[in-house]
Amino acid sequence: MSTAKTTTHPAASLDETKCLTSQQRLDDTSVGQLEADICTFIHLHNQNPKPFKWTKSADQILASVKRFCHKTQQTLCGEH
Repeated sequence: MSTAKTTTHPAASLDETKCLTSQQRLDDTSVGQLEADICTFIHLHNQNPKPFKWTKSADQILASVKRFCHKTQQTLCGEH
């Protein structure tokens, strides 16, 4: 049974055009300054957020997780 559904979450998106530049990252000289810059970024981003859209069904996601777990177990246990 498929449970495919498109769901959006207004707080779960990233706008790549607003990411900090490498120079802005280099300008942070303290944890406090970095924290302030991150808060500023979040505030600016949340003024015009783009919603995250789920494009896979729960069944598809769980199947992917199952494949990952199986491959990981094979690698960790030396099975091939």
